[in-house]
Amino acid sequence: MKKLVLLFCLISLISCQAQTSEKEDKEAILSVMSLQEEAWSNNDLEGFMKGYWKSDSLKFFGSSGLTNGWQQTLDNYKKGYPTKEHSGTLNFTIKDISKIDEGSYWVMGEYHLIRSVGDANGVFMIIFKKIDGEWKIVADMSC
Repeated sequence: MKKLVLLFCLISLISCQAQTSEKEDKEAILSVMSLQEEAWSNNDLEGFMKGYWKSDSLKFFGSSGLTNGWQQTLDNYKKGYPTKEHSGTLNFTIKDISKIDEGSYWVMGEYHLIRSVGDANGVFMIIFKKIDGEWKIVADMSC
């Protein structure tokens, strides 16, 4: 009986650690997105891109099609949002964060840009992966 109680306690402890880890992952992902909101709202596009995987394998899919690579994604942002008037103030509304597998999550939500040149709103689905101990966006679909 003592072995059964001990086994139950061990399983419960492992389960609590897994839940805590997932909770911590989600908090870390939300922190990255909060920093992105702040950087974007300051028209700091390089700062915004710190949330993305700095790799040629980064994928971005938007209204103008598929973009491959971190640098091309940054260049597209600079072209489309050249000034503070164009970038405006960014706010995310997160609808779901779900674990895909160990070390990766998808995030679904809405973005809201309040800007003097006209507000813009849309939806997104991004995939975060933990790379070298940091959460980075490896794929982004926004429209």
